[in-house]
Amino acid sequence: MRRILEGVRVLDLTQFFSGPQATLFLAGLGAEVIRIDSPEGARSVAVAPPYAGRNGVSFERTSPDDLGVNYLKRTRGKKAISLDLKKPEGKALFFRLLEHADVVVENFSVGVTARLGIDYAKVAAANPRIVYCALTGHGSTGPDRHLKAYDVTVQAAAGLMSVTGLPGQPPTKAGTALSDAISGTFAFSAVLAALFDREKTGRGQFIDVSMVDGLFALMFDDPIDWYERLGVPERQGNRILRFSPLNTYATRDGWAVLGAATAGQWAGVLKAVGREDLLDDPEWKSLDWRVANNDKADRLVADWAAARTTAEAVETMLACGGVASAIRGPRELAEWQHLRERGMYQTLQHPTLGSLDGIGAPGFPLKFSEAATGYDTPAPLPRQHNREVYGTLLGLDDTEIERLEKAGVI
Repeated sequence: MRRILEGVRVLDLTQFFSGPQATLFLAGLGAEVIRIDSPEGARSVAVAPPYAGRNGVSFERTSPDDLGVNYLKRTRGKKAISLDLKKPEGKALFFRLLEHADVVVENFSVGVTARLGIDYAKVAAANPRIVYCALTGHGSTGPDRHLKAYDVTVQAAAGLMSVTGLPGQPPTKAGTALSDAISGTFAFSAVLAALFDREKTGRGQFIDVSMVDGLFALMFDDPIDWYERLGVPERQGNRILRFSPLNTYATRDGWAVLGAATAGQWAGVLKAVGREDLLDDPEWKSLDWRVANNDKADRLVADWAAARTTAEAVETMLACGGVASAIRGPRELAEWQHLRERGMYQTLQHPTLGSLDGIGAPGFPLKFSEAATGYDTPAPLPRQHNREVYGTLLGLDDTEIERLEKAGVI
C-alpha cells in the first residue's frame, strides 16, 4: 500500500524526546526523515542509558552492540547523518540539503538557530516552500521563552502537577514524560496542517510549538480554576469530578477502575453490587447528589470490590453494564492480545542484532484503510547514511566525503 507522506523529506535537528516524537510520527506516515547529529554527538546520543542489546536491558553497557533503549525506539524508520552546523562548510552543506527538503523540525532553545544562522528567516529565504517547526519549552515568543524546560518543569509550570495526586498529598507528576509526548504529537499534527496548506499556497511557513501550550491546552478543559470555589480539592486523585462513582478501588489482589458515567451504567453498578433497591431512591438516582456525596458512592463500590479479586470485580461489573478495567502494568501490557492484534505492542528491533526478544516498542497509532503506516526499518547506527545522503542526494564522491569526515565537518 502507498504511504501518505511518501516523497516528503524531513531534516530532523531534534534531540531528547519531544522533537524525536514528532519526526517519529512523520516517519510512521512514510516521510523520509534524515536525522542530523553533530559529528562528536552522533555516537553519544545513541549510547545513553538504559541500554538494550543481546543481554537485555541494563543501566550499564554489557556488550559493544548495546544502544540506548530510547534511541532505538525514537529513531525507527529514520536515516542518520552527521553534520557540524558550526563550521562554514557544514552550514553550506545544510543549505544544500534544504534544496531537497520539505520540512525542518528542531527543538533547540530559543535563539540557538539564529546564532547558527539556520533560523526560519534564513531557511525560508533559501527555500520558501520549507515547513519549519520549532518546538520549545515555552514557545518562541513571550517573556519566559528563554527558560530551560524539562518534562517535570513543564508539568509544574502548566499546572498538571497541581491537580495530580491524592487530596491533601503533595503534587505529583505523571508517570511518563507526558509534556514531551504531547508537544511532539502537536508538532506532528502542525507539520501535516502546514504541508496541506502548502498544497494550496505553494509556500511553507513557520510553526511555533510550545510544550507548556500543548499541555495547558489539554488539561484546562476541566474547570480547575473553579475547584476551590466549588469547594473541592485541586487534587482529585483517581476519580473524575463529573461522575460518581468512578474511581480506583482496592480488590483482594490488586486494584481496578470501577464505576459509571451514565444513568444506564449506574444501574449496572447497582446490579453488580447487589443494591438494586437504590435504583428509584430520589437521592441515589441523582448524579448531582452522588457527585456531591461522592464519599458515600465510593464506599458502596469500595466495600463490594474489597471482597473480590480484580478479575472477578471487572468481569462482574462489565457483565452488569458498569464501567470497569483492570490496571495493567508493563507485564500485562506485553501480554494484552488486543494491543498485539492492533500492531501496537511490537518487539523492539536493533540495527545489527535484529529482534530484541522481551523488549517492547509502541507501534504507529494511526490506521488508514487506503495507506500503510509504521516503521519499516530499525533505528540507524550513528552516521549510517552519510554516504547515501551526501553521495546520492548531493552528488559528493567518496573522496570528498572522506575529506569532510577527516575535517570533522560530517
